[in-house]
Amino acid sequence: MQPSPTAPVDQTVEDVIQASSFLPVSLQFWVLTASGIAIAFLLTLVLSRIASRILRRYEGAAADVKSSRIPFFGTLSSVSLKIMLVAFQQHQPWYDAAQFVLLILMVSFLTWFIIRVVRIVEDVVLGQFAARFGPGRRMAKVQTQVGLLRRVLVAVLCVLAVAAVLLTIDQVRTLGAGILASAGLASVVLGLAVQSSLANLFAGLQIAFTDSVRVDDVVVVEQERGNVEEITLTYVVVKLLDGRRMILPSTYFTTTPFENWSRTTSEIDGTVVLQLKWNAPVAQLRERTTELLEASDLWDGRTNSLLVTDAVGGLQTVTIYVSARNAGDLWELRTMLREKLLAELLESQPDCLPDPKLLPGV
Repeated sequence: MQPSPTAPVDQTVEDVIQASSFLPVSLQFWVLTASGIAIAFLLTLVLSRIASRILRRYEGAAADVKSSRIPFFGTLSSVSLKIMLVAFQQHQPWYDAAQFVLLILMVSFLTWFIIRVVRIVEDVVLGQFAARFGPGRRMAKVQTQVGLLRRVLVAVLCVLAVAAVLLTIDQVRTLGAGILASAGLASVVLGLAVQSSLANLFAGLQIAFTDSVRVDDVVVVEQERGNVEEITLTYVVVKLLDGRRMILPSTYFTTTPFENWSRTTSEIDGTVVLQLKWNAPVAQLRERTTELLEASDLWDGRTNSLLVTDAVGGLQTVTIYVSARNAGDLWELRTMLREKLLAELLESQPDCLPDPKLLPGV
C-alpha cells in the first residue's frame, strides 16, 4: 500500500501534540505558536548574519540579505502557524478561512524571499564579473543580460505564486479543466490579445542577447542623444542630455534604425566648424588648436586635424576634427575649442571674423 501524501503532515501534527502534552490544554496552542515565531525569528537573525558575513565582499549583496529577513521570517512563521492550526484548531468555524489566508501569506512571503535570493545571486555574479573584467563594454553586456534574466525569472515566479494560490480553490480548478479542454481556441484568442506585449517581450530578450544595445550605451533616438539607463522586458529608458527620460518600446530597437555611439568602443570623433574670412590665419589656428588639445585632459590623442573644407561668398569654412574617450568628453572638448579660438581671434584679429550679414541664412 502506498503511503498517503498527507502522512508526513499528519506525523508532524502528532509530534507537535505529543510535545505539548505537558502543558494545559488552554495554553498549548498559544505557547507553541509563540515558540514557533520565536524560533523563526532566531533562525532569521542567525542565518542572515552568516549570509552577510559570507557575502560582505560583494557590493549590494549585504543590503539584499538584510531586505530578505522579513520574507524569510514571514515564510517560517506562516508555516508554523499553519501547523498549529491543523494541530489544535481544526474544529473551529473559522479554520478554513484562516488556513486560506495563511496559505496566501506563505506563498507571498516565499515568493518574495526567492526574489530576494535571485537578487543576491545577481549581485554575486555581477561582482565576480566586475572583479574579473573591470568596468567597460564587456561588463555592461553582462549587466544587461543578467538584469533581464532576473526580470524574466521574477515575472515567472509571480505568475506561479498566483497560480498556486488560485489552484487551491475548487471552483478555479474546475474552471482550469474547462479552459484546458478548449486550449486551442483560448491560445488563439490570447495570442491576438497580447500580440503587442509578446512582441515587446521577445524584442527585449533579443536586445539583451544580440548585444545591439546595452546599459550606459550612448544612442541617438528620435533625433535625441542620450545614455541607455535601463533595459526591461518591454521597454528601454534613455536618459537624454537635458535630464529627460525617453521611454521606448523594445520593438523600437529591433525595427527602427538608431545610432549607437558606443557599440564596440566608447571612443568617438567629432568636428568644430568655424566660419571665417579669407584672411584668417589658418596655420596659426592649426598650431593653437594642437596646443589646446595637448593641454586638455578631454582629448584622447587620436585625432587632431584642421582643414579648410569650403570657401564660398567671401567666407572660408574651417573644420577641426578631434576625438575623445566618450561622447560627454567630446561635447566638452568641442565647446572648449570653439570658445577659446573665437575669443582669441576676437581679441587679436577681429578683422578675420565675418560680418553677420555675410553669414548664410542671415
